[in-house]
Parts: sequence; C-alpha cells; structure tokens
Amino acid sequence: MDENKELQETTQETTKEENPILEYGSSIIQTSKGTVHVLTIVGQVEGHQVLPPSSKSTKYEHVMPLLAMVEESEAIDGLLVLLNTVGGDVEAGLGIAELIAGMSKPTVSLVLGGGHSIGVPLAVSAKRSFIAPSAAMTIHPVRLNGLVIGVPQTFYYFERVQERITQFVTANSKIKRETFTELMLKTGELAADVGSVIYGQEAVELGLIDEIGGLSSALDCLHGMIRERRALAAAGRRSAEAFCGLLKFCESFRKRWQRRWR
Repeated sequence: MDENKELQETTQETTKEENPILEYGSSIIQTSKGTVHVLTIVGQVEGHQVLPPSSKSTKYEHVMPLLAMVEESEAIDGLLVLLNTVGGDVEAGLGIAELIAGMSKPTVSLVLGGGHSIGVPLAVSAKRSFIAPSAAMTIHPVRLNGLVIGVPQTFYYFERVQERITQFVTANSKIKRETFTELMLKTGELAADVGSVIYGQEAVELGLIDEIGGLSSALDCLHGMIRERRALAAAGRRSAEAFCGLLKFCESFRKRWQRRWR
C-alpha cells in the first residue's frame, strides 16, 4: 500500500516537472533565433489570500521565483508575457510588474482579451508592449474588499497605494500622468465603478501600450531584441579581447625597455 502511494506521488511530481504549462502556465520555446520563456498571467492575480478552487488564478509565489530563474539562466534569451487577466491583488501584481521591469534580458508583453486593473502595470512592465486589436484594459482607482474603517488614514492609505501604481505606469509607458489620472477618475462609463475601459488602438494612441499586434509581432520584436543583445555582447567581447591584447603588448614593451636600460 505504501509502495503504491509512493509510486503515485513520484508520478505526480514527474508529471509536474514535465508539464510546466499545466502547473505554472509557462513554457520554453527553443529555436535557432534564441530560447524564449513564455509566461501566461490569466484570471486573477492571487496574492496573500487564497482564492476559491473554482477561480482561475495566477499565483505570485509561482511567478516570482520563475522570473528570477529566467533572469539568471544562461540558457534563456528572453521573456514573453501573455496577459489575459481581470486584475487581482494589488501588492502581488505590482511586485510581479516590478520584477519584470527590473530584468536585464529582453522582455515583451502581449495583452490578449483583457489586461484589467492591476493588469495595466503588468502590461507596461516589459521593455516592449503589444495589444491585440480586440483586447481591452480597465483603468480604475484602488479598491478594497472586506472591512473598511471610515477614517482619514484609510483614504490617505488608498491615495498612497494609487500613487505607487500611477508612478509605475507613467514611468514604464508613454502615457501622461494627467491623462492616466483622468481615465482613472472618469465617471459615467462603468456602471458600478469609477474609471475607463480602453481598447487596442486607443491604448496605443494614449501611449499606454507601444504597438498593436498579435503573437507573431510580439515574437518578432522579442527575437530582434535578442539579436541586438547578442550583437552588443559580441562587440563587448571583441573590445575586451582587443584591450587585453593591448595590455599584453604594453607589458611586453615595458619589459624589453627595462632590460635594455639595465
């Protein structure tokens, strides 16, 4: 009985290792153009509270170490982030966005379906962002579920959290701060909330997203960034080799000069 249980557990662990798409929503694509890690952020971004099993979610405790692995791995050349999220935990989503924005490797994001709420910072966190023509993005103020204490400190806290999101979005996109704030506080567009819904071409015109495009456009952009990074690395190696050669020549010349004047 114990042997059967151990065999079952081993099989499950092996299946998880062999099927990262099923477990973490990610995959690795290896071609002659480079090795790309594909990360999907779908459903709700799950943070410090566990969502019900019936909810489709992206767990930040899975994504964060995965991003660290992508950054450090010599076998991976770039990251493609596929987004179709309704939002979720602000702290978790902003933490993931900060990690992506801080990566040195080429990163490209693609909004498919929707990049709502905290999905907006996630969409702009990559070095280059794309959005499908039919995709939508909802911009609204920070909300909180559960008990809210009606004191000035609570509203001040909301204001500070919203300021963090606004600063991140405007720093990682071309949208103006005034435009983003206006969209966030707009009334009359959402039935039960304050804010705005913008679509593919509009997001590009506002400067929130870089380009309209689909999967092929995002991959072409990412492969181009990988080629540029490889070219810079090769040029750096050649410069280092030339400098080392110059140092060796100078050292050899110095030794000959010293021997001559002894």
